[in-house]
Amino acid sequence: MTTESAELGHGHSPAAWTAVTIMLVAFTVGTAAFFFVIPWLVWVSFVVLLAGPVAGFAMAKAGYGVADMPPATHGH
Repeated sequence: MTTESAELGHGHSPAAWTAVTIMLVAFTVGTAAFFFVIPWLVWVSFVVLLAGPVAGFAMAKAGYGVADMPPATHGH
């Protein structure tokens, strides 16, 4: 039996990728700053980490989110 299902993409959108990339870079820089005892850079990284979801939300509202993409069809 063949069926096709339409999925929203599970976050595979420019908004999601941008948010995750910003947060990943901020976490990596913050971890290195913590290791090398640079407190001001740890706090800057924390602020940038919080900016990731904000950027993703703003991009999603601007039309770059998964809701604005055509559904991916998969035949199984």
